[in-house]
Amino acid sequence: MKTIQLGHSGLQCPAIGLGTWAMGGWMWGGSDDAAAIDAICASLDAGIRLIDTAPAYGLGHAERLLGKALKGRRHQAIIATKCGLVWHTREGTHFFDEAGVPVYRHLARASIFHEVEQSLMRLQTDYIDLYITHWQDATTPVTETMGALLDLRAQGKIRAIGVSNVSPETLQEYLEYGPVDAIQERYSLIDREIESTLLPICTEHQIAVLGYSSLAMGLLAGPMDPARQFSGDDQRAGNPRFSAGNRAKLGAFFQEVEPLRERLGCTFAQLMIAWTVARGAVSVALCGARTPQQALQNAGAATVALTDADQALVDGAAQRHLGQLFTPCSL
Repeated sequence: MKTIQLGHSGLQCPAIGLGTWAMGGWMWGGSDDAAAIDAICASLDAGIRLIDTAPAYGLGHAERLLGKALKGRRHQAIIATKCGLVWHTREGTHFFDEAGVPVYRHLARASIFHEVEQSLMRLQTDYIDLYITHWQDATTPVTETMGALLDLRAQGKIRAIGVSNVSPETLQEYLEYGPVDAIQERYSLIDREIESTLLPICTEHQIAVLGYSSLAMGLLAGPMDPARQFSGDDQRAGNPRFSAGNRAKLGAFFQEVEPLRERLGCTFAQLMIAWTVARGAVSVALCGARTPQQALQNAGAATVALTDADQALVDGAAQRHLGQLFTPCSL
């Protein structure tokens, strides 16, 4: 796999990473813990190193699963986890309720120090490779947040600093107080807003870009039956992107790129991941998986090489069939 460096940290990782949001079960209609652990192990076996998680993914559940999966293999993984969505306090700004538990945006120093210890315990490790502020907190000065992260790095509890779901202005403010090694933002064929907003700053400051939702929550994984239903608390059930009409338009897009997929000998999901990597906007394409089969499929995208003409074909098909179909939405 193509490898990249996470900012100035010295950490090297392949350009495809594993996302564990769905493994936490929350907003994904539940989870299968055994399959999730097998998916993590399959990812490592296939050469994926960066594994992204967060306390909010199932109120610690995804972190605990990752800790179990990495027993005896911690040295093979680059763990990225997060802080700033908390339920141990009601300070900050209420963001949402998860399983009946109120969760707040809070990035004060004391809270971050509490969170990192909880994450270390759940992950069964004594250090975190990349520690990311999950959502930004308007009630805490950035200088306080960054000071806490720099101190944790000096203590050896974290190795690199990242921010997520951040505005260009707030990213610039972080940079006033210390180095940022990576940002994590939504990016896919149909989500390219950061190309004109955050990427110029990242290029100037040599900040790595982790793109989450590379397959747009499964929308870009391949043709989807318009009659498919999403159950439980699965967020896709109420997401207008997954309407029957949109699925039909996506079907036309996939039909147009089918000859390219067939020529390359890959799946549609691999084609979309390969496009993301080849595009060059993100350093690492984070791809969710809940089964070993999905994990291996994602990793296999590393073997799919797109020419400039191939990328242009995908872009053209997207413009013709997707157009202004999808409006920005926060995940």
